[in-house]
Amino acid sequence: MIRPLGDRVVLKRLEAEETTKSGIVLTGSSKEKPQEAEVIAVGPGGFVEGNKVEMEVKIGDKVLFSKYAGTEVKHEGEEVIVVRQSDILAIVE
Repeated sequence: MIRPLGDRVVLKRLEAEETTKSGIVLTGSSKEKPQEAEVIAVGPGGFVEGNKVEMEVKIGDKVLFSKYAGTEVKHEGEEVIVVRQSDILAIVE
């Protein structure tokens, strides 16, 4: 288990769409990595760079995040992304 520090959040990418809306099947190399993920761990927040940070996401939330945000890490055979909460754009409801 990865336990993030400060305002960091651990995300697991959701699977990319296999077909387009028009029904075209995408091959592995033509699928773009999705920017939608599930939150699997949340840091405590607190003071980050002198500013108070309240964590607004929780484990299980589905979120949209910045395309080039975070650090990809392989943990226990699974790829996850560690991002700052500020790199999360929205919660998908």
